[in-house]
Amino acid sequence: MLAQSALAEAALTQADRPAALSSDPFNVTPAMGAVMSSLAAKPEKLFQAQADLFNRYLGLWTTATRRAWGQDTDAAPATDKRFRDPAWSENPVFDMMRQSYLTTTEWMHALVASADGIDPKVKRQAEFFTRLLTDALSPSNFLASNPVALKALAESNGESLVRGMQNFATDLERGHGRLAIRQTDTDSFKVGENVATSPGQVVWRDDLFELLQYDPATPKQYAIPLLIFPPWINKFYILDLRPENSMVRWLTAQGFTVFVCSWVNPDKDKSHYNFDDYLEKGIYRAVDKVLEQTGQKTVNTVGYCIGGTLLGSALAHAAAKKDTRINSATFFAAQHDFAEAGDLALFTDEHWLAEIERQMDEAGGVLPSTSMADTFNALRSNDLIWSFFVSNYLMGKDPPAFDLLAWNADQTRMPKTLHLDYLRRMYGQNALAKGEVTMGGETIDLGNITVPVYFQASREDHIAPMRSVYRSARLFSGPVTYTLAGSGHIAGVINHPDAGKYQHWVNATLPETLEEWQSGAEQHPGSWWPHWGEWLSALSGKQVPARDPAKGVLAPLEPAPGSYVKVKS
Repeated sequence: MLAQSALAEAALTQADRPAALSSDPFNVTPAMGAVMSSLAAKPEKLFQAQADLFNRYLGLWTTATRRAWGQDTDAAPATDKRFRDPAWSENPVFDMMRQSYLTTTEWMHALVASADGIDPKVKRQAEFFTRLLTDALSPSNFLASNPVALKALAESNGESLVRGMQNFATDLERGHGRLAIRQTDTDSFKVGENVATSPGQVVWRDDLFELLQYDPATPKQYAIPLLIFPPWINKFYILDLRPENSMVRWLTAQGFTVFVCSWVNPDKDKSHYNFDDYLEKGIYRAVDKVLEQTGQKTVNTVGYCIGGTLLGSALAHAAAKKDTRINSATFFAAQHDFAEAGDLALFTDEHWLAEIERQMDEAGGVLPSTSMADTFNALRSNDLIWSFFVSNYLMGKDPPAFDLLAWNADQTRMPKTLHLDYLRRMYGQNALAKGEVTMGGETIDLGNITVPVYFQASREDHIAPMRSVYRSARLFSGPVTYTLAGSGHIAGVINHPDAGKYQHWVNATLPETLEEWQSGAEQHPGSWWPHWGEWLSALSGKQVPARDPAKGVLAPLEPAPGSYVKVKS
């Protein structure tokens, strides 16, 4: 009854919303049609694949029969974390389900991958959506075929399922009829109270950003300040979560004067903003204010993700204008060459862009935060969708408190003009790498950038793949340092040295290919931050008395983390 009530309420909530113009907004049908046509053109390949699947099942049935007769009691070890619970292997029926699913899934992926004679992007699209489909159809995602959920149901006398349906109803209500799966207990984290707590001041504010300057943590600081441009897709406090994993606190402890650009969460009035606006009103204005506040002539900069794409463009624009105020640039997981940009590039064909534009028009000229969150979640559906679906609804568990996921759920909106331009020109056309982008009246040529740059990539990054970041690094003409970190797009960047986690690789050269770089790279345990800190300190000038943001030229407006970061979408 609880589930029926929740679904009925969701249906009523969605009833007055216009239906999507396309029944296939992802444009999957042509991609799968191309794969099927390729396979049909070579029937011998299809016959061979069918024979291979039959042989796999024959081996699976033989093993299952032996187990049933007690001849073979050892189940195949589980390497997939969805099936690691002993309940999957202890019961022969569920073990058969598990192995049958994995066998079929592996076969399907191999079959699609074997298609040839089709556009590589179309093939990747088919592979991606085949993976989405097989992930969704895992037996672990259904109550009747999940022994762990059934065990919890029996042991709790049904309470686990009741709690699961309560979570389901709550998430539907929170999403206004759309299932907004909770990944963490967001109520446990309050911006400015237990996350984003580094002391500092808002020293400038306009309609696009707040400029934060953080309190010094050392008696002296480096003369040249550090200005960080985070992505506007998310909020800046990924750099300042809890004190023990805050990059901001670590940087101030190393003696750097740290400024952070806290972007506004744009609403309908910003729908017309484009890259030129973010260049002139964002990058350049922030640089002006930092130099005004510190009395310096140059500033070191950082760009994270799309903030790094903008910063790289700004460097090329500054080079064309003979503007030398930016002394160096560091890029965290940032792309400038999008030729190998990963699965996100699949969402940039004209069919999908038309669907995104429809969503933005419906929202008044901004991309709703939920749309981007859904896209990122789809890139890792097992980890970011189905694991929580099983835990929250089938098992009836409440998601644990996790600061990184709480930040991930605190999404922002994006202006229509800026976002469509980014997807079309950068992802779709790779125009920045080709020198075909014009910003601020200048043609952007990354080859004209000669200031020292530091590129950080992560080995398991699915948003800014390490190969894509490496291609980007080779576009710059000045001294380039490329460092590869363990883990992914977030954990690979935010890895405090005290945590002792992961590893990183360094190589002073920048050969033609990533494979060559890796073959000559030296592995080091732990965080890459100290390596970057040494590089940055060498470019930061002499030591000067520590700067108090409350006593600078720019009058403080309010304590960090400011107001913009607290605006919810």
